[in-house]
Amino acid sequence: MLRIISLNLNGIRSAWSKNVLPWIAANNADVVCLQELKAQLPDLSAEMLAPSGMHAAYHCAEKKGYSGVGIWSRKRPDRVVEGFDGGEFDAEGRYLRADFDNLSVISLYLPSGSSSPERQEAKFRFLDAFLPHLQGLRDEGREIVLCGDWNIAHQEIDLKNWKSNRKNSGFLPEERAWLSRVFDEQGWVDVYRKLYPQAGEECYTWWSNRGQAWAKNVGWRIDYQIATPKIAASARQATVYKAERFSDHAPLTVDYEGL
Repeated sequence: MLRIISLNLNGIRSAWSKNVLPWIAANNADVVCLQELKAQLPDLSAEMLAPSGMHAAYHCAEKKGYSGVGIWSRKRPDRVVEGFDGGEFDAEGRYLRADFDNLSVISLYLPSGSSSPERQEAKFRFLDAFLPHLQGLRDEGREIVLCGDWNIAHQEIDLKNWKSNRKNSGFLPEERAWLSRVFDEQGWVDVYRKLYPQAGEECYTWWSNRGQAWAKNVGWRIDYQIATPKIAASARQATVYKAERFSDHAPLTVDYEGL
């Protein structure tokens, strides 16, 4: 069995103070993909740099207190790759790849376009640059799992208030169509949705800090594990953990077997 956890931390130091490490340790993950570190390496404690029993790798943003991704793994990776194209988004710390034999696990943090029209344009530039990279990954012939905050809800079932969000970043027709291309044209598999095609409110992974979104479960499913078909077919169960809150996102855990 291979257990992979993905979690947007909304700040690694904040999540640490909310006991995210004991929860991860208790869940015996083989690989943990982290997003939105909001820290650089000098900001991290010794325990963050070397969590007990795990190997840790990070790709931090150049801008302080912003973005950043990480991967923890029980097994030492054969190779770690920071960034995907050497372009503007690599400086934002949005992509980290770890290779283990014929498996690659990638921690991914897509830009949000909700803060301004300029950031939405940046998000579209990311999507344009990332689609051919995804095809290149498929062409490698490896088993790959891309974990993270994709900042796109794919279908109406993936968010509470879909009607009122049709013109908002994260549920724009162009973004949803892009994700459909990832699945339908390139053959990537949305692992959670494959396991639970009808899951509604229980599938949400992010809640706005505004109003009472968490209390009323007015959420979005924007955190995914998206995989190549063979390893996706080996997925046995997936869970979204909500009993504790480590950030404004919930951890997404998937168990794979038979590789």
